[in-house]
Amino acid sequence: MAALSTTAPEHREFPFTLKEYRRLSAFIHGRTGITLPDHKINMVYSRLTRRLRELGFSAFSEYCDYYSSPEGEDEIEYLINALTTNLTRFFREKHHFDHLADNLFSELSTDGINGRTRLRIWSAGCSTGEEPYSIAMTYQETASSRVRCDTRILATDIDSSVVARGASGRYGGQSVAELGKGRRYRHFTAVSGGEWQVRPELRQLIAFKQLNLLDTWPMKGPFDAIFCRNVMIYFDNPTKARLVQRFADLLAPGGWLYIGHSETILDQKTAFRLRGPTIYQKGT
Repeated sequence: MAALSTTAPEHREFPFTLKEYRRLSAFIHGRTGITLPDHKINMVYSRLTRRLRELGFSAFSEYCDYYSSPEGEDEIEYLINALTTNLTRFFREKHHFDHLADNLFSELSTDGINGRTRLRIWSAGCSTGEEPYSIAMTYQETASSRVRCDTRILATDIDSSVVARGASGRYGGQSVAELGKGRRYRHFTAVSGGEWQVRPELRQLIAFKQLNLLDTWPMKGPFDAIFCRNVMIYFDNPTKARLVQRFADLLAPGGWLYIGHSETILDQKTAFRLRGPTIYQKGT
């Protein structure tokens, strides 16, 4: 999911007071749970100035009035997308995928009778799709040839534009080069423009959907594993605590929760137990 950074513009084309910034940041927090501290003001300014020009506004106060009005309801999606940058790659934090193969995929039934015959995994904050496709590749490489299993991966993100990119399954040569030649040719097909297309057998495992984690979740679960990595670092503690509890409610007993390398849920009273670096398991 989105990573937020700071980039200070050299000059201010549009008036943008701290009061207006805090109005905007409060709006973003209410809609997404993302916290924008005061030192992010220059980043927010630089991300939105082009949009103000396109809409013909002369000040941020006008823009704030616009997206807060009924006429500006459609602008909210653009605003959220503009303030998010998606930093991801295939098999990022590889130990999570190794753990998934050794501790979940190994339990899948080999005969359709014993063990698991249904598998549901959620990539919450999927960005441009590298994470759910890495999950799908791990499944294909370690389990699909030996089991008969109803397997589905849900991939969601608040940013509608990156969800669309992930659903397209197209990636540049540099992105897939890190996979190595064997894995690249097994799971991708070279297409025009130096891009690579994810093969149909991998794409059919994944459903991409736009979802705000603060909204009502349409899915009922239960999930066997949830990946929510490098998302909660942008939430305040109460929002994070509520989200972790909702994950617990949606996970099956013994289900796995994978979080980002800089995140922790140890300071919260939850149903989870730490089982490895940034790996948690729900109690059975």
